[in-house]
Amino acid sequence: MKRSLFITIVSCILSTAVAQLADDHLRKGNEFYKQQKFEEAEKEFSEALKKEPSNKTAINNLASVQYRLKKNEEAKKEFEKLATGDNDNNSKATARYNIGAVLSKEKKLEESIEAYKESLRLNPEDKQARENLQKALLELKKKKQPEQKKENKKKQQQQQNQQKQPQSKMNRKDVEKQLQLLQQKEKEVKQRMQSEKVKEAGSSPRDW
Repeated sequence: MKRSLFITIVSCILSTAVAQLADDHLRKGNEFYKQQKFEEAEKEFSEALKKEPSNKTAINNLASVQYRLKKNEEAKKEFEKLATGDNDNNSKATARYNIGAVLSKEKKLEESIEAYKESLRLNPEDKQARENLQKALLELKKKKQPEQKKENKKKQQQQQNQQKQPQSKMNRKDVEKQLQLLQQKEKEVKQRMQSEKVKEAGSSPRDW
């Protein structure tokens, strides 16, 4: 019993020491972040997570600094850790909001809209998430307008081509009909000329 108690006490001391080391790295990382020394901050936050992988503050801060360093995929991966699991709704909402911000930066507007919507489902009172959602929707609408105009123009051109096709067929028929009439008239003229030649030959004087 005493041995078991001793092991428990040692484990608590070690756990406290590890947590203290994680906090030290976290504090240094925050200082670097304030000074906009983002690469140094990233290293400190990473070290904090090595000491304490479940430290939510370290996860969030690491993702934030990776976002600043334009390491979007890494940032999303860290934010996803906070958006899932047994975290409370506010933490999940903040994580979804941050994922939306990363996706907006990547111009993945439809995905960012879904992330903002999910954030608002978890925290309907988040005004900033609502504003960013509206901005993303407006930007997506502007992006789709030229595409819609292009599509409408294409459809209009197709309709015009379809309208022209019957007309061109009628013109071709008219031409063929006119050609047949000309051929018929030419044939009649030739027949008339041959008939007149026969008449002239019949009225000419005979040789003795």
